[in-house]
Amino acid sequence: MSKHERWNTLLELLAASGKLEVEEAATTLDVSAATIRRDLDELAEQQLLVRTRGGAVVHGVSYELPLRYKSTRHAPEKRRIAEAVADLVAPGEVVGLNGGTTTTEVARALALRFASGRTEAPGAAVPAGPALTVVTNALNIAGELAVRPQIKIVTTGGVARPQTYELVGPLTVGVLNEVVLDVVVLGVDGVDAELGMMAHQEDEASISRLFAERASRVVVVTDSSKMGRRAFARICGLDRIDLLVTDTGIAPETALQLTEAGVEVLTV
Repeated sequence: MSKHERWNTLLELLAASGKLEVEEAATTLDVSAATIRRDLDELAEQQLLVRTRGGAVVHGVSYELPLRYKSTRHAPEKRRIAEAVADLVAPGEVVGLNGGTTTTEVARALALRFASGRTEAPGAAVPAGPALTVVTNALNIAGELAVRPQIKIVTTGGVARPQTYELVGPLTVGVLNEVVLDVVVLGVDGVDAELGMMAHQEDEASISRLFAERASRVVVVTDSSKMGRRAFARICGLDRIDLLVTDTGIAPETALQLTEAGVEVLTV
């Protein structure tokens, strides 16, 4: 197991239980206690956890794994979700994307789908415009799509959050207030049948809420592990969501609750 894989596993174990013991982690990962101690020390230096005598605890009240460590979780499900969403986007549309691992996969799927180039107006001899316009507050998504000449990429201003690469704050709000979106694809941290869509951070939730307000269609993308889960900050209620795309692991009763609330559910 590589160091990156060990770190990924340690952070996931920490996120699940809130604390780690060196000996227990060493047994789980089948490595020496000395290796685990070094790993925890290095992770603590990056402020990803807090070292304690004999182990570690989560860093902060609301623990959130940085995006780079979440990218391998439920990867096949996220790719299937992304491909399904990309097929729903029409050429020439303006698409909003917030940050997250699933929306990053959506961005990649869109880039592949529209890789053939620009759309043509009927009877026109020259390209009518970009194949797609993407508005995002996620630095990593903007970086990946900026090299795609067929896609017009619009980024918001704002203050970057290192955990998710998302831009937040008044500058972000200012840009989003000036655009109109055909569809927004939102990644979320929790979906609750009563409270709706949620995020771990209130600043990210407010930007996602504004994305939804600026869009004609709102699509939520999430793997089934987040269904029935609550997070700190509410984005919006189910009444604002047109479509939720998730994997087949969603519980039938949860899917029924969402459908009864007026949300179309697509499982892939």
